[in-house]
Amino acid sequence: MPKAYVFTRYGGPETEAFADLDRPTPGPGLLLVAVRAAGVNPVDWKQRTGYRRPGESGERAFPVVLGNEVSGVVAEIGEGVEGFAVGDEVFGTASAGGYAEYTLVPAAIAAHKPAELSHTVAATLTVAAATAYDGVRQLALPSGATLLVTGAGGGVGAAAAQIARAFGLRVIGVAGTAKKDFVESLGAVHVASGPQWAGRARSAAPDGIDAVYDLVGGEVLTEAAELLADRTRLITAAAPEETVRQLGGARVTRARSAAVLEEVARLVLDGDLDPHVTRTFPLDEAGEALRTVEEGHARGKIVIEVAR
Repeated sequence: MPKAYVFTRYGGPETEAFADLDRPTPGPGLLLVAVRAAGVNPVDWKQRTGYRRPGESGERAFPVVLGNEVSGVVAEIGEGVEGFAVGDEVFGTASAGGYAEYTLVPAAIAAHKPAELSHTVAATLTVAAATAYDGVRQLALPSGATLLVTGAGGGVGAAAAQIARAFGLRVIGVAGTAKKDFVESLGAVHVASGPQWAGRARSAAPDGIDAVYDLVGGEVLTEAAELLADRTRLITAAAPEETVRQLGGARVTRARSAAVLEEVARLVLDGDLDPHVTRTFPLDEAGEALRTVEEGHARGKIVIEVAR
């Protein structure tokens, strides 16, 4: 039976375990994908604690397979699916969990993997890179404007900085001092996080900050809002809708479309976006991979390589 890494109830790492599960059967509109690689993201462990994305409803049936983004090979096609064939290499959102040998992927939000991209790189694009892309496009800033990105050293932040630079924006990246060189390698001006970070950001942008893409939430989001003359240019992927609306901003609106996946893949191929995969783990070490992200030790992207 196919192996998967799951959580058996809401809680901490103690709820995680390996399980042998039946191979999923693709229903209408779904692809069964033999997973080659799965991206690891903060949302993975947050879902384990009970977090739900806006609009999600219904109770999860345990065990739940961890993971949200995958790249692999189509093994079976559900009814009504067009544009895909068995054997196609694809990447997209795993509706049945990504840390597994097989998963289900909705065809509507899957894309053909370009041959020039490895499965390891493609597996990083669905959550972090696509979220970054959606946010930068949502802000619709003119070329030459200044965008401040909080949490610039993480997967979404690093992608947002690079995509913004590709769109002709000046980027200020807020991250820990240990990530200074990394943030600067993205083409951003580094501002050290921590106490008085907002003052340092003002000094780094004497002509003002035109927009903020927040990936931290909490007090950082509140302080970031105070940097803007126009609060409608404040977006977050790290705080609830009601919180950011009280500050005058909005959550990132996710497109979740094949077109966005194709666009971020093109940015990689054009050399404008490097997902910065800094470490890979085999499926047998999925727990260690998730701990690396959950404990905040990851720089760039962590990927689980399920099969080669």
